[in-house]
Amino acid sequence: MDIAERPIPPFNADERATLEGWLEFHRATLARKCAGLDDLQGATAAVPPSAFTLTGLVQHMAEVERNWFRRVLAGERAAPIYDPAADPDGPDGGFALAADAAISTAIATWQNEIAVARQLCAARALHDTGRFHGRPVSLRWIYVHMIEEYARHNGHADLLRERIDGSTGL
Repeated sequence: MDIAERPIPPFNADERATLEGWLEFHRATLARKCAGLDDLQGATAAVPPSAFTLTGLVQHMAEVERNWFRRVLAGERAAPIYDPAADPDGPDGGFALAADAAISTAIATWQNEIAVARQLCAARALHDTGRFHGRPVSLRWIYVHMIEEYARHNGHADLLRERIDGSTGL
């Protein structure tokens, strides 16, 4: 897919196609918000004293993808990506930037986690469950949560990108 393109969620489809369509739309939206940025721009903080950056946001979404699809849905013991010493059952991190953090590396890592998530979901029904804090959670619920997570953070990405170079409406 060309970065300028964004998949439009289907207007009249079954539940799975609708959920997956909206998730893909939001993933593509975040990718568009980061397109064309260099490492310095990706590491530009929102507004002092906040340290919130687009690179950190992409890192965070890689952690979120890993957590919900690999750990929760598939039951893997996948260590956190950006803070391997962190508790895998703790909150999703990734926001903090290492001195050598690169937005291109963060995007590649995030895209890899998305590819793994797609593969894990392909073999499961919406009612299939994983475990979250000892309770069953359906793939359906995970999809809805991920759509919400991306929608919220894409709003942050809008503001960050506008602050960096004035781009809006990507």
